[in-house]
Amino acid sequence: MANGTSVRNFILLGFPTLWRWHLSLFTLILIIYVLTVAGNTLIIVIVSISQQLQTPMYFFLSNLSFLEIWYTTAVIPKMLETFLRTRTTICLHCCLVQSFFHFFLGITEFLILTAMSFDRYIAICKPLHYTTIMTRKLCSLLASGSWSLGFVVIFTQAVLLLKLPFCAANIIDHYYCDIGPILKLACADTSLVELLGLLGTVTIIPSCFLFTVVSYVFIISTILRIPSSKGRQKAFSTCASHLTVVTILYGAVLFMYLKPTAHSSFSFNKVVSVLNTVLTPLLNPFIYTIRNKEVKAAMKKAIAK
Repeated sequence: MANGTSVRNFILLGFPTLWRWHLSLFTLILIIYVLTVAGNTLIIVIVSISQQLQTPMYFFLSNLSFLEIWYTTAVIPKMLETFLRTRTTICLHCCLVQSFFHFFLGITEFLILTAMSFDRYIAICKPLHYTTIMTRKLCSLLASGSWSLGFVVIFTQAVLLLKLPFCAANIIDHYYCDIGPILKLACADTSLVELLGLLGTVTIIPSCFLFTVVSYVFIISTILRIPSSKGRQKAFSTCASHLTVVTILYGAVLFMYLKPTAHSSFSFNKVVSVLNTVLTPLLNPFIYTIRNKEVKAAMKKAIAK
């Protein structure tokens, strides 16, 4: 069967029940995509040209913005096509590549946000040692380690997925090549791929979540011990944006994967996954800039130049 793969293309159903709204949804998602790419690109540019933003916090933010640009680009263009065409097809290998990048970048996002949690912990709880601990070398190691670990976790699963034969149905009930629907179409034993996916998920995401929670427990306890209310407000403002992004991301993931019927309902997964693939990447640049005086000051200075 491995040598007899007959399926060369998959059909992405998208959102067939919302066909009356397809044109409106296409316009809305296109606007969101353009704003997402423009907003995250602006953050990268501002951080790279502004001397005052050459800090670990904004170094990780640039990594996150770069990731979000490609995370949305891996999914949204094909999603837009499902709104314009009644039969959206994607080649087998294109589908597997899209799935790889979607999950590789998704796992890397959790790791980078965890590195940012560590940075905020050192900044709030150990301010006198911040510059000696969060050196450029350590920041580079944390960032490169996040990208490398995300790649390694997904790569083995992707290689096994590439070897699976697909010789029957070719309809994917989703707007992108999600791993669940793909495995349901394989005409071979997928237990090893599923096991690797499960191990990667239960190892990375809960570990990142636990580390982030523990970090913020120490951060909040430290902030509450600050005597002046102005000092507490200033300390909390330095991590408010990161805490907001983390809450949105983990909230969407927990809502999707911990709900009892989540794995049996692709329609439900499609709706909730829009939060991760469309809305969260859009919100990130706005969350980090609207209430951030340093970024706004750097933007004004760059515009003035």
